[in-house]
Amino acid sequence: MNILPQHQDLAQFIQAFRLEMHRFPELSNQEFETTARIRAVLAQHDIRVLDLPLATGLVAEPGDANAKNLVVLRSDIDALPIDEQSGVDYVSQNPGVMHACGHDFHTSAALGAAILLKKREDTLPGRVRILFQAAEETGQGAPALLATGALDDAAVIFGIHNDPTLPVGVLGSKAGALTAGVDRFDITISGTGSHAARPHDGNDPIIILGQVIGAVQTLLSRNVPADHTAVVSITQVHSGSTWNVIPDQAWLEGTVRTFNQDTRELIERRLRQLLQGIATAFDAQIELNWQPGPPSVVNDAAWVDFALEQAPAAGFEALTVEASPIGEDFAFYQQKIPGAFVMIGSGGPYALHHPAFRVDDRALFPTADYLQRLAVAALEKLR
Repeated sequence: MNILPQHQDLAQFIQAFRLEMHRFPELSNQEFETTARIRAVLAQHDIRVLDLPLATGLVAEPGDANAKNLVVLRSDIDALPIDEQSGVDYVSQNPGVMHACGHDFHTSAALGAAILLKKREDTLPGRVRILFQAAEETGQGAPALLATGALDDAAVIFGIHNDPTLPVGVLGSKAGALTAGVDRFDITISGTGSHAARPHDGNDPIIILGQVIGAVQTLLSRNVPADHTAVVSITQVHSGSTWNVIPDQAWLEGTVRTFNQDTRELIERRLRQLLQGIATAFDAQIELNWQPGPPSVVNDAAWVDFALEQAPAAGFEALTVEASPIGEDFAFYQQKIPGAFVMIGSGGPYALHHPAFRVDDRALFPTADYLQRLAVAALEKLR
């Protein structure tokens, strides 16, 4: 993707920033150094930062502080608890922590957009608030930022996420549900332990665990309509400590992904009923801990069309993409503000959250350029 000569210095700067951010990733709500680095760059370019009660993350605002029209751009800054195996020469220096979801890419692109918008601040027909949001991976960052009131007067919000399944030079979105609603659950089964040679003296929780695992799969096949996409995955199972003892407890954990709120509620309700029935049948105690996460990202159709229309000016090919079962707390913003979430091709070859994940930096400056063009065009539309 071509970069004009006058933008070469900025392109190199934000790439260097990304590599530095990648070297020093921080987990959700621990992004203190990351926040300080972003703040220092914003101060260097005299970009206003809102005074908000946030421990980590911040909000920048190019444009006339008194202008009526307000457009919001969102990026995220946290990393994942993953040991990096990418082989890059800017590998994480924080053991067990990695930018395996590309938030370093999102942040650096948003920082580039902020600098570009500052350069044209005198002619902006409004304000642009740029969110450098903490704690996306835990789903806590967007609600915390909304609680500050920083988005109360926003007209529209746009967000991006890199997509390794798309080639560099392509971006995409779709109207309606783009990402899945995400819920997490864990189940504790309490039976009665015994000697492995005398199972009749106890109530084996491992046998009950097997029944639960098999029965959980019927939640989809016998409850959810075929045209309502949903996923239930069990991802951890633990029980016992040695070969000749039947334990008294078993535990499992998993996730549910849905695109429809009615389906989301149905699966939780039916899981509770199912576990109650198994507990009665086996005379055991079964406890379900259900942890709701972000709902589906549901894009406004008109703003999706608008966002895709701005792509060619920044050198991107725009297309309509399929919905993805990943989770995104950007969805919380859309419950308050209309807007669109856009996927940016980052070229693979590894999937998001893979320990060898990496992005192609050829997409970095064009993404910054796209974001600032999108913000300015939206302000023009609102004027």
